[in-house]
Amino acid sequence: MKFKLIMALVNEQDTDSILKAAREAGCTGATVITSARGEGLEPEKTFFGLDLTGQRDLLMFIVVEQLARDILETIAEAGEFDQKSGAGIAFQIAIEDAVGLSSQLSTLEHEIEEQI
Repeated sequence: MKFKLIMALVNEQDTDSILKAAREAGCTGATVITSARGEGLEPEKTFFGLDLTGQRDLLMFIVVEQLARDILETIAEAGEFDQKSGAGIAFQIAIEDAVGLSSQLSTLEHEIEEQI
């Protein structure tokens, strides 16, 4: 079975809704790293050296290859990435090998069978 790693940098207030949407699209779990920082085209404004922007969260999902694109698009839609500037970014990376997923394999196989 082939896997993809989906990574999303999102505004912390959107994390829960994006996690819920990803789970509904077929994700079986996620890792959340809180308090990340990022910078887009325009550097964020500061006030006496203090960052005025909210914190971002890094969400990581290991998903089966067959569901990856749908999950990626669901994340983008839930986070309104294309509608709001600075709302977030998500991308996927191919995983060559992974261990520790045996408890999720039966669920993943079932999800793939439903898609076919």
